[in-house]
Amino acid sequence: MTFPYLDETQELNEATRREADGSFIALTDGVTHYELGGPESGYPVVLVHGFSGPYFIFDTTFDFLTESGFRVLRYDLFGRGFSDRPQMDYDIHLFVRQLKELVDAFGLKPINLVGLSVGGAFSEAIINQYPEYVTRHILIDPTGGKRVPVPTFIKALKIPVFGELAFGLFGSAGMLKSIASDMFNQQVVEHFQNEYKTQMKFKGFKRSILSTIRSGMLESFYETYTCVGTLQRPTLLFWGTNDKTVPFEHSKRIRQAIPHAKFHAIESCGHIPHYEKPEIVNPILLEFLSK
Repeated sequence: MTFPYLDETQELNEATRREADGSFIALTDGVTHYELGGPESGYPVVLVHGFSGPYFIFDTTFDFLTESGFRVLRYDLFGRGFSDRPQMDYDIHLFVRQLKELVDAFGLKPINLVGLSVGGAFSEAIINQYPEYVTRHILIDPTGGKRVPVPTFIKALKIPVFGELAFGLFGSAGMLKSIASDMFNQQVVEHFQNEYKTQMKFKGFKRSILSTIRSGMLESFYETYTCVGTLQRPTLLFWGTNDKTVPFEHSKRIRQAIPHAKFHAIESCGHIPHYEKPEIVNPILLEFLSK
């Protein structure tokens, strides 16, 4: 029996998806919401968002790269945005399979791969399993260098039944509050929160988030990063110096694992520097992708 989260009032179906921009494709594990833009002859770039914020988090990046002549794909991970919330474990295998199937479906291989936060760990996993799929990769405040520090409440969510009850009572407010801590520039918080709330009304959202926590997606993926580092793929690493979600000190671990990565610390910036400081990040990103 599915736990009844009272603030999840709508089903994801053809009717409710009409309010979404972008397109939809049926994959092995369910329907995925995506947007594919830019000239068909452009070099492919795939944008992978983080733990819970769906693809709108790449609005500025998507527009910038498509206008710069790249063929750009962004999409909602399963359980997020307007993508399906399948009844299964939300583990690394699910997200790697989703990404691989999307790249195959649109014939984009090989790609430039951009991974934000938890999306960084997914990115490294697909490079490790399918190295021929990726030529360059960009990491933005990625998780997995070491275990992400989480409060006791988040740890307690792993306990069956208690986790469902606690998340049902306090989860929505807690997630919206955590978004504010992701940002250094508090002027962008309200807009981000309003965009974020849309996905929360669809049934299965909290279940997918709980499953992601319980499936170890906030643990260390250091060995995977180290394996990818030996492949010597051109790598670009961004990190906000004021990141409270994945602290700046974690960048040392990623740089140890991938010592050839070109590293850019973004000052006065939180967990999502491409969103807070696109005027700084975009030119660096373009230079890297254009080589």
